[in-house]
Amino acid sequence: MRLVIARCSVDYAGKLTAHLPLALRLILIKADGSVSIHADDRAYKPLNWMNPPCTLREEPLEENPEENGAIARWTVTHGKSGERLILTIHEIQHDSRHELGVDPGLIKDGVEAHLQELLAEHITTLGEGWTLIRREYPTAIGPVDILCRDHRQGTVAVEIKRRGEIDGVEQLTRYLELLNRDPHLAPVRGVFAAQEIKPQARVLATDRGIDCVTLDYDALRGIEHEGTLF
Repeated sequence: MRLVIARCSVDYAGKLTAHLPLALRLILIKADGSVSIHADDRAYKPLNWMNPPCTLREEPLEENPEENGAIARWTVTHGKSGERLILTIHEIQHDSRHELGVDPGLIKDGVEAHLQELLAEHITTLGEGWTLIRREYPTAIGPVDILCRDHRQGTVAVEIKRRGEIDGVEQLTRYLELLNRDPHLAPVRGVFAAQEIKPQARVLATDRGIDCVTLDYDALRGIEHEGTLF
């Protein structure tokens, strides 16, 4: 991972356009090629970003009055859409690289682990005719919770959370990018399953063509609620 603290402005050029005026920001460049720009707030959420596959080109700038003191231009280009993230660098205060190694992945709590076990056992909860391929299907970046086939024999990757948030959708997106490179599995679509799915996560999942399913933990365990009318 490369960490850069720089005074920069940022422009996004694609289906939408966005501009971040000149300010001191943290730039994260990860081993997977992704680039994200952060302020000193907003918790984990970046101000702007580019997901892989993408390439970064760094160009030094000679003194030019039109550049208002800029020393470099970094252009991040998405490999499929061609959308660009353009960083105009005015000052670099810190630039370091760190090897983090292979991450062991998220260790699920007891509820999430049990949800995975129950859903695998009752995979037709997702639809009639669905069949299980494997729980904890291995990939280079960690195991997919459930890999299964729908009633049309299409491959489906299922990510399970107790509470579905944006980071879970991002995690499933990365799994889908890898799985769809395997000709024996592709095309692979995604299902984001949780007891509760946050509205922002649902919007992001829908935008990426990922289905959302709300899981009833008690129903999966075969527990009926007394007094239920419907």
